[in-house]
Amino acid sequence: MRLSGKVALVTGSARGIGKAIVERFAAEGSAVVISDVANEAAARETLAAVEAAGGKGMVEMFDVSDAARVDAAVKNILAAQGRIDILVNNAGITRDGLLMRLAEEDFDAVLKVNLKGTFLLTKAVSRHMIKQRSGRIINMSSVVGMMGNAGQSNYSAAKAGIVGFTKSTARELASRGVTVNAIAPGFIKTAMTDGLPEAVQKSFLEQIPLGRFAMPEEVAELALFLASEGAGYVTGQVIGINGGLYM
Repeated sequence: MRLSGKVALVTGSARGIGKAIVERFAAEGSAVVISDVANEAAARETLAAVEAAGGKGMVEMFDVSDAARVDAAVKNILAAQGRIDILVNNAGITRDGLLMRLAEEDFDAVLKVNLKGTFLLTKAVSRHMIKQRSGRIINMSSVVGMMGNAGQSNYSAAKAGIVGFTKSTARELASRGVTVNAIAPGFIKTAMTDGLPEAVQKSFLEQIPLGRFAMPEEVAELALFLASEGAGYVTGQVIGINGGLYM
């Protein structure tokens, strides 16, 4: 039970990678806060799965890009749980399109949720972590933030921004016992990748040396390590999990 007695807030955790993370954290003894912006039914289903497996947690619905709602949500969580030991900034959206066709509002929307949301949550939660002189912050970047991808200039920019944000905040918070790291997943088997045409999936797979997509549970295992006491000397790092797509 590597996270016994801890409280973890995972944004965007109603489904996909976030859901896998909260389930893994709960299995290791952490109380989990499941967060989503709109899909409360899915968030409640995730909580039910956690509780059915013997874990404990709560649902807190809010928009990570809204500063007032972020601050209110953090206050609610602290009132209910008493502390926040782990923050996983996983919430994110895509609005893909080639540069010449990319609408300004689609560029702004992706940076507002993916990058600004990471900033707002980190700022709000780190205040508490500084006071308790301990904490783990894990930001979700992406392989495309490292290598780029045609049709995803907005998403790549946001995820690359998370890399710089992670390194800077790691330097600021280290003296207070708070580590900050990022995970940069490649292609993960989720509902989004399942919906891709077979030819597109085949094209992606041909670029991956290990010849397969990762499972969300594999990302959750990496997040678990970074959240654990075993990663106490790891900070300011960006760890790829991409099957060799980018080395």
